[in-house]
Amino acid sequence: MKTIRYELQDGIATITFDEAGSPVNTMCTQWQQDLVDVTARVIQDRDTIRGIVLASAKSTFFAGADLKGMMRLQPADAPRLYREIEQNKKCFRSLETLGKPVVTCLNGSALGGGWEVALMGHCRVAVDSPKIQFGLPEITLGLIPGASGITKMTRLLGLVGAQPYILDSKLFNPREAMELGLVHQLVPDAAALRPAALAFIAANPEAHHLWDDKSYRIPGGGPDHPTIAGLLAVAPAVLKQKTRGLYPAPEYALAAMVEGARVDFDTALRIESRYLARLAVGTVAKNMINTFFFNMNAIRSGQSRPASVQKYAPQKVGVLGAGMMGAGIAYVQASRGVATVLKDVTIARADAGKAYSAGLTQARVEKGRLSACDQTALLSRITPTEKLQDLAGCDLIIEAVYENRELKGRVTREAEPLLAAGGFFASNTSTLPITGLAEASARPEKYVGIHFFSPVDRMKLVEIIRGKQTDDETIARAFDYVQTIGKIPIVVNDARGFFTSRVFGTFVMEGAAMVGEGIPAAVVEQAGIQAGMPVGPLAVLDETALSLSVHVLDQTRADLRAVGGTYIATPGELLVERMVKEFDRNGRAAEAGFYDYPQQPGAKKILWLQLKTLFGTPGIGWDMQDLKDRLLYRQAVETARCLSENVLTTVHEANIGSIFGIGFPGWTGGAMQFIYGTGIDAFLARAETLATRFGPGFVLTAKVKDTIRRHQPSW
Repeated sequence: MKTIRYELQDGIATITFDEAGSPVNTMCTQWQQDLVDVTARVIQDRDTIRGIVLASAKSTFFAGADLKGMMRLQPADAPRLYREIEQNKKCFRSLETLGKPVVTCLNGSALGGGWEVALMGHCRVAVDSPKIQFGLPEITLGLIPGASGITKMTRLLGLVGAQPYILDSKLFNPREAMELGLVHQLVPDAAALRPAALAFIAANPEAHHLWDDKSYRIPGGGPDHPTIAGLLAVAPAVLKQKTRGLYPAPEYALAAMVEGARVDFDTALRIESRYLARLAVGTVAKNMINTFFFNMNAIRSGQSRPASVQKYAPQKVGVLGAGMMGAGIAYVQASRGVATVLKDVTIARADAGKAYSAGLTQARVEKGRLSACDQTALLSRITPTEKLQDLAGCDLIIEAVYENRELKGRVTREAEPLLAAGGFFASNTSTLPITGLAEASARPEKYVGIHFFSPVDRMKLVEIIRGKQTDDETIARAFDYVQTIGKIPIVVNDARGFFTSRVFGTFVMEGAAMVGEGIPAAVVEQAGIQAGMPVGPLAVLDETALSLSVHVLDQTRADLRAVGGTYIATPGELLVERMVKEFDRNGRAAEAGFYDYPQQPGAKKILWLQLKTLFGTPGIGWDMQDLKDRLLYRQAVETARCLSENVLTTVHEANIGSIFGIGFPGWTGGAMQFIYGTGIDAFLARAETLATRFGPGFVLTAKVKDTIRRHQPSW
């Protein structure tokens, strides 16, 4: 056996998971065959076995399913996959029902299929470490825990108690597992696992799971219990509201929980297997596995970070501008232990920026998520000031002032000389090209874009922009800085709007163009929601400020005029310009944009009634699928263009950036995976149809088509 070692000594059968050539154990094809073989060995030796110990030779216990193998599945593979899942469970059940005590020794994390393997044990012993994680994150990958996880967790915790751990993929550490009754004993280190296992075996010569007892009842009651039945009556609707019908995994998981609770254990396992086999061969699961596992791991492992540069840990970081962005940057830095100097033109403004952190931390204290002592320590790391000299010795200074080229240039020239030796300077611009801004720097090779998203404390992505002269050391240090403060970094090359702002602009301006065509604003917003975007395009435009969009448009026109060019605005941009310049509708901050924002307590925003009068077309028809496709395809086309133009250099940054930066729907796996999940030929054909009907925004040149094909991932 290549993935499992079997040893029988003094009546103890030890099954050690040890996948050759892999840092972790997975349910690969070889492991599945080895599981059949080791189960046969145990059955053969049953008369001499007193107990069974499940252990791992890796630093973690078990990582879960073979996700690369799943990426190769096709719809026709569903019957075969179902048989394989059932074979694994048959082995699990053979070991569990042998009449011998089975103990799982959890030396490290066990996630997904790994936790399901762990649940074979009648007793689970774990090393007491907060760094170890257990749980079932399958839903986040478009799958369900189908290797007995749903059935067992439901029977261990009940239909209500198990929901956070199945439907919400909530993870837990060993101490939390002990409190839940999912782990039976904690030990100080891995060396203490086996003695604890042997002690359990000696004390429990015969063992079985709770659900194999005829008197067993599901905790809290089954589906027919009045309280549970009442909750289940509304659960599907609540779930549908959350998933919008775009994510089948949560719905399948809930169905497997409830249906499985109505039948015997072995039938419940088969129900689970059917749902998993159906999901695993589907497009959504493959999209989500590709991006949230493989692409995310590529980011975390630093594939875009220049490898030759030594690791950097920020010691003292200056932030210029204590407005919403600057205050948010100061907070995330301080929360990660980074000393921060927060400068503004007056001490009052700087103090107000620090007060933002005080408000966020106080809310966490009141919810019990942060101690008063930790709050004090966090706030002590932020030094508000109006004095430029207080920036002296910073190894990084980030300017987060208004999107104005002259202002950014002035603060750069003022602050840059105060950097510590070897320090670097960054601009938190969302649209202005970094190469142009770096002209104000005395060391353009040490100048980089670090683009945060608002609100900084909640948004996970940070876009690092390489200017034409930015060197590798600066990119690597920016990458390390972003990871230090707990954010997800992507690296892109310089261009107007970079990647995220450029693609985000196509989403909101396509929505604005629809309004200009006479399509009701409410329909436009609903198209965005039904496609899976977090909010509709008009609401997003209001939040980011219509006036800012017009400012960017004016700046773009001016920049192109300066080099002898002309910028041709899109229909959406022209409509937004009219909203601002003709009708004084500047966005939410001004309480007037595409929406009105009533000030009465409890009042909700409403679409501006004049939109229908100004832009509506009586009797106009529309096709909702066309509208949804326009919003998604327009972003995907622009992303492919960015890849073709070398603004983006990798597909994994395109996917992660589009989801975490601009809210591209998770079910698609990101803007590029949307193309590959749809099928390249099908996507190109649909884009051509949209281009014919709705304009050049959907046109794909031969170069872009070639780029799409060249970057297609292979499994």
